[in-house]
Amino acid sequence: MKKRLLFSGFLACLSLSGQAQQAPAAYLDPSKPVSVRVRDLLSRLTLEEKADQMMYNSKAIERLNIPAYNWWNEALHGVGRAGAATVFPQAIGLGASFDDDLALRVSTAISDEARAMYNAAVAKGYRQQYSGLTFWTPNINIFRDPRWGRGQETYGEDPTLTGRLGVAFVKGLQGPDPQHLKVAACAKHFAVHSGPEKLRHEFNAVASPQDLQETYLPAFKQLVDANVEAVMCAYNATNGEPCCGNTYLLQDVLRKQWGFRGHIVSDCWALVDFYQGHKVVKTPAEAAALALQRGVNLNCGSVYPYLPEAVKKGLTTEAQMDSSLAILLRTKFKLGLFDAPGSSPYDKLSTDVINSPKHRALAREAAQKSIVLLKNNGVLPLRNDLAKYFVTGPNAANLDALLGNYYGVNPEMKTILEGLVAGVSPASQMQYRPGALLDRPNQNGVDWVSGTARTSDATFVVLGINGLLEGEEGESIASPSFGDRLDYNLPQNQIDFLRGLRKNNQQPLVAIITGGSPMNLAEVHELADAVVLAWYPGQEGGNAVADIVFGKVSPSGKLPITFPKSLDQLPAYESYGMLGRTYRYMTQEPLYPFGYGLSYAKFEYGTLKLPKKAAKNKPVEVEATVRNTGKMAGEEVVQLYLTHTPRQGQQIPRYALKNFRRVALQPGASTTVKFTLTPEQLALIDAQGKSVAPTGPVTIAVGGSLPSARSQTLGASKPATATLAVR
Repeated sequence: MKKRLLFSGFLACLSLSGQAQQAPAAYLDPSKPVSVRVRDLLSRLTLEEKADQMMYNSKAIERLNIPAYNWWNEALHGVGRAGAATVFPQAIGLGASFDDDLALRVSTAISDEARAMYNAAVAKGYRQQYSGLTFWTPNINIFRDPRWGRGQETYGEDPTLTGRLGVAFVKGLQGPDPQHLKVAACAKHFAVHSGPEKLRHEFNAVASPQDLQETYLPAFKQLVDANVEAVMCAYNATNGEPCCGNTYLLQDVLRKQWGFRGHIVSDCWALVDFYQGHKVVKTPAEAAALALQRGVNLNCGSVYPYLPEAVKKGLTTEAQMDSSLAILLRTKFKLGLFDAPGSSPYDKLSTDVINSPKHRALAREAAQKSIVLLKNNGVLPLRNDLAKYFVTGPNAANLDALLGNYYGVNPEMKTILEGLVAGVSPASQMQYRPGALLDRPNQNGVDWVSGTARTSDATFVVLGINGLLEGEEGESIASPSFGDRLDYNLPQNQIDFLRGLRKNNQQPLVAIITGGSPMNLAEVHELADAVVLAWYPGQEGGNAVADIVFGKVSPSGKLPITFPKSLDQLPAYESYGMLGRTYRYMTQEPLYPFGYGLSYAKFEYGTLKLPKKAAKNKPVEVEATVRNTGKMAGEEVVQLYLTHTPRQGQQIPRYALKNFRRVALQPGASTTVKFTLTPEQLALIDAQGKSVAPTGPVTIAVGGSLPSARSQTLGASKPATATLAVR
């Protein structure tokens, strides 16, 4: 009996030894191809587990060593909603930089911090929302109408600018390793999405084939070509079908025409809109089946738990779920979410990078390059050692004026007041009073600021709006219109306040404007000696504003969106037709044109060099010489525009930006900027949405702003122009 027990124990030891040496399951083996790992994992999941893995907040499956994972994270201008992180300028400010190299460096810093924060959270066992590696950024919708409160999240109104910056941002987020994703980026919101916020859960955006192919889709196509990992479908319907159930957008264009291989995620609770808003189905199970059939892999919301019910009712199949989930799992494997620590080259990123001196310096550079000088009658740059300065205005010491929406926070935010105080000489005096509320009159009627302004050598008045007045539905708690700005004017109390500061005051008055969208600055332009548009400049915004106004750097930002004089110059907000919209189709004179921004340097453009004729299906080389004839160094955004010959009955843009490049020039220095115009860039989009070669002469303009009369009136440099004959 004793011998038998000893032998049984020996067999047990052999069995345990064999288990210890047994190879891991294929899905846990990083040496296996991703396709093999995906198939193996799918084979081990129940129907209910598969449905849960297609949810944004998927639960842990302990028997398979699969941790819980929340897909919802934000990184619009820094890691958002997740604790201390570097806060860069809001996306519209990055758009104003016209600098894709800067966008790449900013997003690389963001993804470094994101990985470091994830590594630290997982080490603590934290797997909560806003702590993962899948970021729903960037927003590459076209800012077609200044009323849209979320336009601040975009890079502006132009598809060329949006595509260039979006591609750079995606590359920085996802990293250069072909086998490993640092984080996963997401192009949103697909497609034809830009308000109204209040109607977004039921609204149908109607866009012609030409407007789709010329305006609304090009940036998405560029990001797909750049291997963006995810695309988010929008709340609204486009041309009659909800975007998250849109056969044309999701199947015909995204999957078939463009060959997109990443995953599609619904905007949050957009599938609920199938039966509550758009009313294309009646039940959650029907909504789940429809979204699955049209290609949605991941549900941010509450509908995909009904997929098992949809299978049992014959509305869809488990095989279709498997095909969809396989796409989603590929992203997880590329992120290394099933691998042991140390398997990814990004596992070593430590929290030392978060809000590091290097990243703070980059945030300051980004803010400097985003700031747009709209007016300067000669008062800027100011000396920083005058006897007395005065800072006032509702946004001078306001943190919200730095942030915009989808923001992070950190312990070293620099308000505009703090930056200006740090920028002046210790010998100088600086006083501060808020002087005015953001959007309502002062309650006591006492004026202690006008007299101080008259006795100061210079006054900075910080006006504008912030995220309380514009943003997303539900976020902008002071907005009566769900974050949209249906009143284009600055709050009247701010205008009255500025009038009081100007009255009987001959001292320099510098208006600093915060906000993420165009606004009526006509009276500000008349009353102030200089107007500085700071956007939402991020944590280093105050320092960057001081750098500009005191001449440490020359302003170089350019407007990524047209500022109309009033909303009367625009079509109805609900209209998605492009005629009358943006610099490409607006015929009325704006307050400030697209691409406009002044500098302390002075740039002049020489004669363009280009061939007399464009050879068929061949690129065209364009050369322009730009010289700094001013007394201060500066950076210029050199912009190339095309104007095609108008044709009766055809919708042809008045101007179209095709390329741009930043150049830095010392006083007296010059450089030659070379551009290559491809046949695709020279082509037009016809009414059927097809690309066609132009049939008449094309005017090429290269300069520092839109080549319009209004730009010249405001003081922009004169562009160089030439005509190109086309066959």
